[in-house]
Amino acid sequence: MVWFETILVALTALTGLVWLLDKLFLAKRRAAAASPLEEVKEPVAVDYSKAFFPILLLVLGLRSFVAEPFRIPSSSMMPTLLIGDFILVNKFSYGLRWPITNKKFLANGAPERGDVVVFRPPHHPRQDWIKRVIGLPGDTVGYHDNKLTVNGREVPYRMEGVYQGEGQGADMTGASRLTEGLPGRPHFVLRRDDTPLPYQGEGDWTVPEGHYFVMGDNRNNSEDSRFWETHFLPEANLRGKAMIVWMNFDRQADHWVDTSRIGKRIP
Repeated sequence: MVWFETILVALTALTGLVWLLDKLFLAKRRAAAASPLEEVKEPVAVDYSKAFFPILLLVLGLRSFVAEPFRIPSSSMMPTLLIGDFILVNKFSYGLRWPITNKKFLANGAPERGDVVVFRPPHHPRQDWIKRVIGLPGDTVGYHDNKLTVNGREVPYRMEGVYQGEGQGADMTGASRLTEGLPGRPHFVLRRDDTPLPYQGEGDWTVPEGHYFVMGDNRNNSEDSRFWETHFLPEANLRGKAMIVWMNFDRQADHWVDTSRIGKRIP
């Protein structure tokens, strides 16, 4: 969320500036103006700035360069991630980036096929989305008849059963739950074979350099690269790699907190 990041940066800068000005100039002036027996009191703004600046700086540093919390807002990554899952996003897997601008200043690795990534989509640059990397630069990705191909080779599928959803994901009950054998990263997907053709997102795409092809694991209910006008995710829009689920909270489910999902690594 860009607005939260902007507010956090602004508050950190403001409290740090007040603290610095007081340290360099204002405290000396107060001391010089006070009588020898008079107790020198700090202004409220200075007192609050000294108290909150270290906390804000720590939160900003951890959130920008170490790990950031993210809440799953939609069903596009079911069954891997459910609506209401709270996850941690590794912020240094793909290089360190400045807050707000997201401009990289230190390179450190690149996404691998199968990584679940948080990013800002080209057509909604102020939003954070989450999908799975299917195509790397130079790959040719195809999707036809609800089946995925990568570089001309069809990805194998294994039927695991019929999916039973709950809470806000209940509408996916009855979908097929399959293991998709993506090279190097098998994972579960949901699929409805009766979905009308326009909603399957069929086509073939060759990923250009510096870009990625991303898809949701809920194949018939995901606004992903198949449907974007540009089709590809620029490397500059990456935010980080999804790591673990640390909580699930869905008011429409039978239980608000599903302890079985806490600490689960994201495949």
